[in-house]
Amino acid sequence: MTGRVEGKVSFITGVARGQGRSHAVRLAEEGSDIIGVDICGEVGDTGRFYPPATKEDLAETVRLVERQGRKILTYTADVRDYEALRQGLDAAVGELGRLDVVAANAGIFQFGDPVESISGRDWRDVLDVNVTGVFNTCKAAIPHLLEGGRGGSIIITSSDAGVKGFANFGHYVTSKHGVIGLMRSLTLELAPRAIRVNVVAPTNCNTDMIQNDAVFRLFRPDREHPTPEEFAEASATLLALPGPWVEPIDVSNAVLFLASDEARFITGVTLPVDGGSAAL
Repeated sequence: MTGRVEGKVSFITGVARGQGRSHAVRLAEEGSDIIGVDICGEVGDTGRFYPPATKEDLAETVRLVERQGRKILTYTADVRDYEALRQGLDAAVGELGRLDVVAANAGIFQFGDPVESISGRDWRDVLDVNVTGVFNTCKAAIPHLLEGGRGGSIIITSSDAGVKGFANFGHYVTSKHGVIGLMRSLTLELAPRAIRVNVVAPTNCNTDMIQNDAVFRLFRPDREHPTPEEFAEASATLLALPGPWVEPIDVSNAVLFLASDEARFITGVTLPVDGGSAAL
């Protein structure tokens, strides 16, 4: 099956690499033009965990989408900055003429401390990006979806940490629970206008966010310098299905389904992409 989002325009945050890039390429493969935004820089102290996306990463996303024969317009902005986010989106929608799909994907991950040791700055950074950034994305996009009069689909990225608890990154867990609540409210508000709102909830996904020494140590505190193989062994305990993690394309396929007319009567759901993690 091809052309599942043919002729549509999709707005993706955190598009420079990882899941965001994968979503852009997968939606483009199925016929969508893309509007993408990324900060292309470090947020707070997140760089002590994993390196930030760069403008070169964003340029590579553009190249990969254009290779599919689709248009892509990108800009740099911080999802915490509503006006910058809105202005860039307004300009891009004005050029492409419509908006149909929103993938609120941008997020950051910090970890390693119990709640009583999380600094106020780190708490604010994680909640501001992961919750307020999603709120800003939806707030900026909804007027364009309504103006189009064709309905639409909003897909918010949560996590398996949005449906159960984990120790030592309470701010991230809180943020990912929070966007599920936002999705549920938006579902009821937007359903009368045929705009569907859903969440995808991945487990560990094979991106730079987990493939780094800091995460290796989080999962293997018994090792001074855990190897990627030791991390994979520990990560596999989160999944019921065989394997240590999901790939970005696994999440992108779920986003594509929720964006497409195949899911036209699916709204208000949290779709795990987690190898059965939620069942454990």
